[in-house]
Amino acid sequence: MKLTNALNLPQPFVDAATSDHRYVDKRYSATAILKGTREAILQRRHDDEISNDVADMVWAIFGTAVHGILEQGEESQSQIKENKLVVDLPNGYQLSGIFDLYDDATGTVTDYKTASVWKVKFGCWDDWKPKADTDQFDDWRKQTLIYCWMLRQIGFDAHRGEIVALLKDHSKTKAKINEHPPLPVWQIGWDFTAEDFEQIEAWIMAKFEEIERCEKLPDEELPLCTEAERWTRPGKFAVMKKGRKSAVRLYDDKNDAYQRAAGENRNTSGEPFYVEERKGSDPKCMDYCTACEFCAYWQQTYGKEAQA
Repeated sequence: MKLTNALNLPQPFVDAATSDHRYVDKRYSATAILKGTREAILQRRHDDEISNDVADMVWAIFGTAVHGILEQGEESQSQIKENKLVVDLPNGYQLSGIFDLYDDATGTVTDYKTASVWKVKFGCWDDWKPKADTDQFDDWRKQTLIYCWMLRQIGFDAHRGEIVALLKDHSKTKAKINEHPPLPVWQIGWDFTAEDFEQIEAWIMAKFEEIERCEKLPDEELPLCTEAERWTRPGKFAVMKKGRKSAVRLYDDKNDAYQRAAGENRNTSGEPFYVEERKGSDPKCMDYCTACEFCAYWQQTYGKEAQA
């Protein structure tokens, strides 16, 4: 990846953003396989062409700094920290991963995250406990499950995943009115079952089979990332009232929205109601995928082709 420095930030910023990471043929990390296969392959293929500005990497620098400080702490006799694992797979590929902490006494893999309050807020009840049916933390759960599976391949009885999230935009003022968690650190954990390990093993094998097949395809034929992988926000139909800026109500279905607007217009002699379509979006594609310029979907939806 090529680094730019549009703000002419001091050299220590540039040094902190500079990475000596090099892709290894047929080796993918746990974080890489959690991405869409198209994104993961495009990032590798076009690594020398992709550019990023130092200022855009400030939170990545922050996260690296946090990990570096925590890594200096002394672990107990039953704990292992910042160890890299590499697991050989049947098709000749390798899965790699670096977990932040493993405690053999409890079988727990702990991973540190720097996150926004938004990540926590939309997956919790008012008491800041995770909702039972939420998928807000599925990526965190899956990552720690993968690490546990990898540790089990070399003989450890890893069976629990835990995330310790440092909330970088936490506000004490907002915490007092329960808009933010009480503290700037938030934890979540999962106990994994034998079925969980069977499922993740099947998923890992299928993922690497897909990667092996797709590495032979040209860019434009790579499978499109799923809506979940693109963080898709579906489009909505807003019932609006003339003279009012906010929507009266948002609908997923166009017909429901038009029926509501028609009903309101029949029952009032005031300002008319109307329907406004609000298009969906893919935040991952728009703001967070470094390989987006090489993706046909991005080009047609958000790039120069979409604006032509």
